[in-house]
Amino acid sequence: MNASSAAVAGAAVFTWLGMVLAISFLEAPLKFRAPGVTVRLGLGIGRVVFRALNTAETVLAVTVVAAVATGSPTGGVVVFTALVVALLAVQLVAVRPVLNRRSDRVLAGEELPRSRAHHVYIALELLKTALLIALGTATLAAAV
Repeated sequence: MNASSAAVAGAAVFTWLGMVLAISFLEAPLKFRAPGVTVRLGLGIGRVVFRALNTAETVLAVTVVAAVATGSPTGGVVVFTALVVALLAVQLVAVRPVLNRRSDRVLAGEELPRSRAHHVYIALELLKTALLIALGTATLAAAV
């Protein structure tokens, strides 16, 4: 992979990884432990934060795809790029709408148990984290 494409892809991948780690694994669970934060308030904040995260992820994914497409990538870089972009698409198209419908109901006052979709989203975030680490490492290794 050429050096400039690898640098752009690597920077985008590790920025993306940092955002996922900070939001999904720090901010999201911690906000519910803050004094005075109710489930409804936490969900309202979470919806805004995750909408912004998903927008940023989409921009970063497009950046990675463009850098990889123009950089004579290795097969590993192509595979990891395709997997992480597909995983993001599944989260945005299949899981987030289910979570949004559920949070609409909770915000409207319904008492609901924790959803399976939430567990699926967490599992996908863990997998996405592993794929981003693999992609970032492969991108940097391909630049050498």
